[in-house]
Amino acid sequence: MFESPTIAQFLAVSNLASTAPATLLLAWTLVLVLVDLFAGEERSHWTPVLSCFGLGLSFIANLFVYSPAAGEQIALYGMFIADAFTGFLNMVILVATLIAVLMSWDYLKRAGIHRGEYYILALISSAGAMYMVAANDLIVIFVALELLSIPLYILSAFRSIKNDGSELALKSEESGMKYFILGAFSSAFLVFGAALVYGATGATNIPQIFSIAGGIVGGASAAAFYLLIGAALLLVGLGFKVAVVPFHMWTPDVYEGAPTPVTAFMSVTAKIAGFAALLRLLVTGLSVLVVAEGGAAAWQNTATIIAILTLVLGNFVAISQRSLKRMLAYSSIAHAGYIMVAVAAAGTAGAVNAATQGALVYMMAYMFTNLGAFAVVMAIEREDGSGGNIEDITGLARSRPLMAMAMTIFMLSLTGIPLTAGFLGKLMVFSSAIQAGLFGLAVIGVLTSVVSAFYYVRVVVNMYLRESSGALQPALDTPYVRLAINIALAGTLIFGIFYPLATNLVNMVSIA
Repeated sequence: MFESPTIAQFLAVSNLASTAPATLLLAWTLVLVLVDLFAGEERSHWTPVLSCFGLGLSFIANLFVYSPAAGEQIALYGMFIADAFTGFLNMVILVATLIAVLMSWDYLKRAGIHRGEYYILALISSAGAMYMVAANDLIVIFVALELLSIPLYILSAFRSIKNDGSELALKSEESGMKYFILGAFSSAFLVFGAALVYGATGATNIPQIFSIAGGIVGGASAAAFYLLIGAALLLVGLGFKVAVVPFHMWTPDVYEGAPTPVTAFMSVTAKIAGFAALLRLLVTGLSVLVVAEGGAAAWQNTATIIAILTLVLGNFVAISQRSLKRMLAYSSIAHAGYIMVAVAAAGTAGAVNAATQGALVYMMAYMFTNLGAFAVVMAIEREDGSGGNIEDITGLARSRPLMAMAMTIFMLSLTGIPLTAGFLGKLMVFSSAIQAGLFGLAVIGVLTSVVSAFYYVRVVVNMYLRESSGALQPALDTPYVRLAINIALAGTLIFGIFYPLATNLVNMVSIA
């Protein structure tokens, strides 16, 4: 006769302790809901304060769960994997969310949209991203993707809650709607791809897919066809989320219309979660799809083409942008291309670990640099949304020399100049491409980096070498914004100058 397990037996088998960082953060949002409900308007500052506290608790839990001594742990009956890969990206996501909360604090007050729900939604989205980087099953990838995405749809339209008919409110509403519609399409592709993979292999667990697919690949059966089409649809679904070409079309409009802290947050968190799931899926589950015995993975050529298109379009279109937010939007597309270089390199068996480690360092460097750049853009924006063009930053070096210096370092890091975290990320990504034999892809990556220098350095030239009609006074130069900029600046320089700190963190990572 069947006996239901006790709570102790369930906890032991499911290994819920391994999910503590993400689960703790998700549970903390319930506390925030109650605090926000009963605190009242006069104590509304408690919600962002407690949000930072919850992020700190999750960060500490992450240090205990994903220590090198802990090794790899499987949880939730094989659907969740706790390893060094998960632990590293959890730290990146938590730091990114902390910086985004600091950026949002005074921005929301100035815009008249300071609501506790904002921080709750941001933490839920972060928890979804953390579940996604640890997903070991197609079902978990989908559920985590929705947990990540749905709050972002709402946050993108957050300025519309004022309902004042202003252009900013209308743009924000349009941004949320566009993101929702295209996000729904991407989710549909992902689900259809997962269904075909399940139909071919009879499994949704990623390691099981790897084991079963080995007996399918190379045959002329319908299962082999379904597996290939399913893999392609999964790539399309996640391609929308990370904004690679040709699935990038939502990015510029959504980034421009959303509140600037939300733009900064989604540009980092969604990209990290999407690429983490993509690496797990392709490297751990579908690496058995090879073009020939002992050859590269069948998806490597597709990933290479996507990387090239993304690098070229993102960098060249960014040159023509006058809005700093749209420029950083196309820049974000280009940086997705650089991470895609590492994904393509991971298609060669001998370069898997180097490519994975390069992608992780690049995502960390991108997190610090991009959030810092958006924080400076937010600081110079005025309440009516003006002040965000490249020409508007002219003279910043004279009125706010420290802020101009920080923006200069962020621009140099995005370009990939030595002694910045961005340089280390690009060096590791291009090295992995060379190790995988993708010399042409590495050359294109270097050349497009040279192209990117044009529009990044243009910002520096405007700040230092152009005369302005009057001294520029940043509209949102507050202690919290400055703290966000300083954290991003510290990360960009520390991991660029003392690069062994970054490389030692990822040396233990292996997902192959």
